[in-house]
Amino acid sequence: MSNGESEAAPSPEQAVRVGEIAYGRSGDKANTFNIGIIAESEAAYRRLDRQLTADRVAALFDAFVDGSVTRYRLPNLLGFNFVASEALDGGGQFSLRYDSQGKTYAAAVLQLELPPESSEGRDE
Repeated sequence: MSNGESEAAPSPEQAVRVGEIAYGRSGDKANTFNIGIIAESEAAYRRLDRQLTADRVAALFDAFVDGSVTRYRLPNLLGFNFVASEALDGGGQFSLRYDSQGKTYAAAVLQLELPPESSEGRDE
C-alpha cells in the first residue's frame, strides 16, 4: 500500500496469493513448526478461513511433514496458527535440512495461490 491509501481487496472471483491479503511468520519447537498467518482485513480473514485449510497447507509441505497439520483459528486477531508435527527431520541440531528451524515456511504459504472462490463451489 502506498501514500496511506488502502488498496481495494481482491475480488473473491479472482485468484490471489496469500501474501496479497495476509502477513505471516513461522518458527519451530523441536520437531514441530508453526506458521502464523494474520489477515489484512475481515474480508481477507473470511476468505482465508474458507480456502487456507489445514489440508491445503499439508499438501504444500507434503514432502517435509511426516505427521499432521492442524489449523487453529484466532478470530480475535483475524489470524490462524498452523502447527505441523514431525516436520523438521528431528529439528534444530539434529536435522540436515536447509531450514531445520522452519523459519522460511511462512514465506512459502504467503506465495501460495488461492483459486477464485467461484471455482471451488462457493455457496454464498
